[in-house]
Amino acid sequence: MGSRARTRRAVAVLGFAGLLCAVLGAVMIVVVPTLIKQQVLKNVRIDPSSLSFNMWKEIPVPFYLSIYFFDIVNPDAILLGEKPQVRERGPYVYREFRHKSNITFNGNDTVSFLEYRSFQFQPDKSHGLESDYIVMPNILVLAAAMMMENKPMSMKLIMTLAFSTLGERAFMNRTISEIMWGYDDPLIHLINKYLPDVFPFKGKFGLFAELNNSNSGLFTVFTGVKDFSRIHLVDKWNGLSKVSFWHSDQCNMINGTSGQMWAPFMTPETSLQFYSPEACRSMNLVYKESGMFEGIPTYRFVAPSTLFANGSVYAPNEGFCPCLESGIQNISTCRFNAPLFLSHPHFYNADPVLAEAVLGLHPNQEEHSLFLDVHPVTGIPMNCSVKLQLSLYIKAIKGIGQTGKIEPVVLPLVWFEEGSFWQRAFQSGRAIISEGTACSHHSIGGLWEAELCHRDTQAPAVPYSRLPPHPGDPQNPSCSRNWDPVERIP
Repeated sequence: MGSRARTRRAVAVLGFAGLLCAVLGAVMIVVVPTLIKQQVLKNVRIDPSSLSFNMWKEIPVPFYLSIYFFDIVNPDAILLGEKPQVRERGPYVYREFRHKSNITFNGNDTVSFLEYRSFQFQPDKSHGLESDYIVMPNILVLAAAMMMENKPMSMKLIMTLAFSTLGERAFMNRTISEIMWGYDDPLIHLINKYLPDVFPFKGKFGLFAELNNSNSGLFTVFTGVKDFSRIHLVDKWNGLSKVSFWHSDQCNMINGTSGQMWAPFMTPETSLQFYSPEACRSMNLVYKESGMFEGIPTYRFVAPSTLFANGSVYAPNEGFCPCLESGIQNISTCRFNAPLFLSHPHFYNADPVLAEAVLGLHPNQEEHSLFLDVHPVTGIPMNCSVKLQLSLYIKAIKGIGQTGKIEPVVLPLVWFEEGSFWQRAFQSGRAIISEGTACSHHSIGGLWEAELCHRDTQAPAVPYSRLPPHPGDPQNPSCSRNWDPVERIP
């Protein structure tokens, strides 16, 4: 009898304990994600009390900018009408120093700031020296010639005479340092004297002459302190809520963030939008797949095929035209009307005729595609490979002898990538961020701004094709439920 009583008591105790565990488990399922979400919201907003504020203010890691130049192999033959041939040179790597200044918190839940950059050459990371010589198109001469195409013949002849007097030619042989940081050109002084509004350059001309020790304009973004739904979104740039460079309201919109952080708690339906000042437009990346980077779950975002599509392929881009072949964007309207074009490197994902028109180009997805891996809980970029190319449209202009018999062609100038290696953690139940690459966007020589990053070779991303699917992963067809990033804080 006593044995049966003890058994019943034991069963009752175990039953109560089981019920208690079930109740506690249910409470934890409800409460813990809520607490985690509250902590994430508290620490990703732009506020001096948040854990991410100092990282946002002055990124505590080195940034590296890698530049690849297209060395012209046959400049004389191009002037005779032959197809251009190029040889890729580089990378030439620069350490980039950045810090935000003039940080002002406004009364409407926004903060305004300027971000300054400076650069330092890194010979140990580069394939070449700044003293290397390469042959490049003379951007000043060829761009000026294109601008004169529809001018009276008398003006063209005067320009030809001026070019000859100053010793200007269609192609030039200069050092990497000169192309990057500028060289004295009498043509600049002549143009500024008689046509002061044509070029913005007042001293030396170089791809980075206007960038070093400068900023990309005054950004005003939402902090997320009062209204989390607008966290990191750009409110104004240089006091503007939209730009006026393009031919449609949609293309002139300033959408997304400033390109450094995005809103947390992403889903596969999320897209990454950011505004790029020197490109004078907003851009959008779309979700592709989930994966892992250094043990941290990420969402991979890629450039849609329509990013640089022309208006005939993708109607919403008509506002960026006049356009040439699809896959390159005309940015002349915001770059002193010089015939400059933006694309993926080697014209990847563009109309094949562009790469076929230039010998030495080999576009491929592995080397030239664009992606960004973001921690979905915090919205912080972990790993990225965002690579972009700047090209110049050139052709013979009747009446300007320096252009010879150049056949119309979009000639690549440079392509570039940028990024940094960093380690950061949010402890005590917060999201943990460790060993990733921080990404943002920058001005390239005052000609163009883009989001550019590269992966540090010491921290390779886990190949997505080798990843075992996570239980509950949206990409795993065997999942019994959708994966909620709030539930899986790494």
